[in-house]
Amino acid sequence: MPLEIVRPPNGGTEKTPGAAPDGQAYDQAPAPAPDGLGPSGTRLWDAVILRHLDVHEELLLLHACRTADLLDRLNEQITNEALTLGKQRGGKVTNPAVAEHRQQSLVFARLLASLRIPSTEGGTRPQRRGGARVPYGYRRQA
Repeated sequence: MPLEIVRPPNGGTEKTPGAAPDGQAYDQAPAPAPDGLGPSGTRLWDAVILRHLDVHEELLLLHACRTADLLDRLNEQITNEALTLGKQRGGKVTNPAVAEHRQQSLVFARLLASLRIPSTEGGTRPQRRGGARVPYGYRRQA
């Protein structure tokens, strides 16, 4: 089952140079989806590329699209196989595809968050966090 992607108000099909949905002008027409992307990756690319993206953001988007396609393939594999597999010496172990799906889901969420895609309601990009963050839970006692 492919991931469901919410399309922008124009349906994600109009790609006119000079008229980005967020009001910023394009320097050139938005790039078409790269070759090799599957259905989910292509839908994600088409939905997000309409926004004005810098080069590094376009690269993040490409990785997010590839991750979306990988999640589809893992989901299909998990659907066709058992969730647990037998070990040689008895017992059961979780199917490695399940663990990989979980890890790739985290990667996908982080890639989308790093793109800072504005919500359709407000139209503003979420705040940018600066600097490294300190791990939670550890406080030095004085």
